[in-house]
Amino acid sequence: MKISDILSRKRTLSFEVFPPKKDSKKKDEILKTIDCLIGLKADFISVTYGAGGSGVRDAAEISGYIKKAGAEPLAHITGGPSTPDDIENVAKSLEGFGVENVLALRGDRPLNNPEDYGKYFLHATDLIEKLNGRFCIGAACYPEGHTESETLRDDIVNLKKKQDCGAEFLITQIFYDNSYYYRLVHEAEKMGVTVPIIPGIMPLLSAKNIAKIRSMCGSTIPLDFRNMIESYSKKPAVMREIGINYAVFQIIDLIAKGAPGIHLSIMNHADAAAEICGRLKNVLNELF
Repeated sequence: MKISDILSRKRTLSFEVFPPKKDSKKKDEILKTIDCLIGLKADFISVTYGAGGSGVRDAAEISGYIKKAGAEPLAHITGGPSTPDDIENVAKSLEGFGVENVLALRGDRPLNNPEDYGKYFLHATDLIEKLNGRFCIGAACYPEGHTESETLRDDIVNLKKKQDCGAEFLITQIFYDNSYYYRLVHEAEKMGVTVPIIPGIMPLLSAKNIAKIRSMCGSTIPLDFRNMIESYSKKPAVMREIGINYAVFQIIDLIAKGAPGIHLSIMNHADAAAEICGRLKNVLNELF
């Protein structure tokens, strides 16, 4: 089923997983994680793969497993490191597994900045145009603005182009201050973006991940939340409790203010997903 069709009739609950490196034990673990997420009534599960396109085949196989297990897979496709033949091969592989939905991304430019990166698909819109008509296409958006855009307005102009090229829904980069999401939705609507914008949430369960998150996506950590994290950074159990509670707070606030769904990036931690959904049991039962 197309994710756009699901969004047309209900709020969605979704998760993101990533294929493990070549290790049969870890592959078994990711399949168990997926089974758990489906048990949490996931509407769809997105599957990413490594920088530079590594792990594409594993991601396709895992997407196929999700489909057979009873949820819709959302397979990431990254255009930046790819040639047209690469994209065609990935598309055919996904179609072979019955995958109907893809998230079309340019991908982060590698640190070594190879000259041929983005030679064929310099922007996500190039990839969306390539895939349009074969899949239901989702695209990424950035509540605090893309790091390569000078202003949020410039970024939303690009967002409108993604919609015009065929994107049927959007998923945000992770954020910890909901006001950035509300600003994005408001400004995007003013510029004619009409497709659903699903907020992306990643529970912050360890203080050591702050620097990584900031370097990865530039997300602002609100001062009150950061103070709690730093006060209890040496107490892992307390830190985990704080991270879970904050994610639950974000989700309740987002749903209360009309978000079309929630996309949880859980770093393959099924236990964290289960704990968050357990605390949101009534919200999920009544409002999704």
